Amino acid sequence: MIEPSVSVSIMSETEIEFELYGDFKCPASTKSLRGVCKATIENNWIVVKSGNDTVKTESEILFTPSDIESASFLLRDVTIGIQFHWQKKENQRFLGSLKLLVGNGKLTAVNVLPVEQYLMSVISSEMSATSSIELLKAHAIISRSWLLAQIEKDKNIRAEAVQYISTIENEDERIKWYDRQDHTLYDVCADDHCQRYQGITKLYAHNAQTAVAETHGLILFYNNKICDARFSKSCGGVTENFENVWEPIEHPYLKKIVDYKYETDDYSLELTNEKAAVKWILGSPPSYCNSSDKKIIRQVLLDYDQKTKDFYRWKVEYSQKEISSLITKKLQIVMGDILDLIPVQRGESARLVKLKIVGSKKTFTIGKELEIRRALSKTHLYSSAVYFEKMDIVDGIPQKFIIHGAGWGHGVGLCQIGAAVMGEMGYVFDEILLHYFKGATIKKIY
Repeated sequence: MIEPSVSVSIMSETEIEFELYGDFKCPASTKSLRGVCKATIENNWIVVKSGNDTVKTESEILFTPSDIESASFLLRDVTIGIQFHWQKKENQRFLGSLKLLVGNGKLTAVNVLPVEQYLMSVISSEMSATSSIELLKAHAIISRSWLLAQIEKDKNIRAEAVQYISTIENEDERIKWYDRQDHTLYDVCADDHCQRYQGITKLYAHNAQTAVAETHGLILFYNNKICDARFSKSCGGVTENFENVWEPIEHPYLKKIVDYKYETDDYSLELTNEKAAVKWILGSPPSYCNSSDKKIIRQVLLDYDQKTKDFYRWKVEYSQKEISSLITKKLQIVMGDILDLIPVQRGESARLVKLKIVGSKKTFTIGKELEIRRALSKTHLYSSAVYFEKMDIVDGIPQKFIIHGAGWGHGVGLCQIGAAVMGEMGYVFDEILLHYFKGATIKKIY
């Protein structure tokens, strides 16, 4: 197999400013372009101005570097952490080709480049320069596996010509999950919805190049298929099953595992049970990701992530006015006062799969985990492994809700903080991977 390329959506705006470092060719122009450029939309045509030169084309335009080793391009005001609490804009620089597409009245900037170059950026965008080489090697393999699995999945969906459904909704219930089907014009996006990808912006003084080079072409396999390898910041002590977060398909290598060297006797691990789940969430059981070691945390949490001090166990408080307003806005349903938040179904890590929201004007059930996290926060709750405490009840109406939570992210697959701790303890990359992906094997495919 030859190393494939990947197309990554970086940003979508009504106009995009970028800079070409080196000569770039495009089919719509006989001249090479370089320097400061600005792209806009005029009557569904893409118009790119660079100095005295203007290039116009319909639908899409591709800028290809004359020298792929030295040429690069910079995109201005790229939004990262979209809809998360650390959302901000920054300028980012990229290797490879730049494609501009038109869709829904906006321009989308897409970076097209070889998979291994993409991975160097992903590993340095997801991880810190201080990360251990074993953690970076493990992450390179799961990031490569996830990417190629998504590309393969997309090919299969297109070949079957069957509409991919990710929302099931009626008058009283909305069950929705968010995954690859959101992207049709490119392979993956550059933000947390897929994998963080910030070009060569974060490549300085980084071991990412070494980790990618030393795992070149290595993939996780299960039953001769590429593993849909997932990861999140902190599982909270136990990882979650794939089918409880995304589509109802079971992957044996994405099942619950205890994120430690042994099971504790102090807690029941039947976390689908409400009593066991509450004790788990309110407690602090031992696990690899139950760490406050700043050296280790800095390996996984970049500068803007480190605003989150409590990730293993945390809590959020809302007044009645705050939570009723928030839920009504997020669900676009008039709920009235929020009388209760009732867990309907929990996954293997205590994460909520379904939540019943009881309002004075309507009762409505939502799922899966990300839909729940979005409904209960201006951005996202850290996790859906939550316990609700009602306070100051007046005439049956709680005046305050305290949300106690465990972990950060969906909890499926590799736990980044747990893996960082394992790396510091001396575990090598294959031991880390086979801890989180039970029954998988590692193969070189190119």
